[in-house]
Amino acid sequence: MIKIYHNPRCSKSRQGVQLLEDTNKDFEIVKYLDDNLTKQELEQLIALLKIKPLELVRKNEAIWKENYKNKTLTDDQIIDALVANPKLIERPIVTNNNKAVIGRPTEIIKTIL
Repeated sequence: MIKIYHNPRCSKSRQGVQLLEDTNKDFEIVKYLDDNLTKQELEQLIALLKIKPLELVRKNEAIWKENYKNKTLTDDQIIDALVANPKLIERPIVTNNNKAVIGRPTEIIKTIL
């Protein structure tokens, strides 16, 4: 099942949903700001993405700059920060079975469909 971790206020995220709608494939929208991801869910997403937790962080967000930037954080601490502040999670994330991508640019989503 295809899933998109979506923030409706984000234009790139909306473009990702539109791309999926255009494929006519079934997919699930996860509004991760409304239903916060658990630490385990984030760890699974990071593993699927094959990235370090820091690569999932939106580093230009005020929350990051004010609370975490220039600190030495472990991967576990970064994941905890993402769980506590889901706005910091890069978006959109699209998963399809055992594959996942961050949909920036949007076209990269096609690589896992």
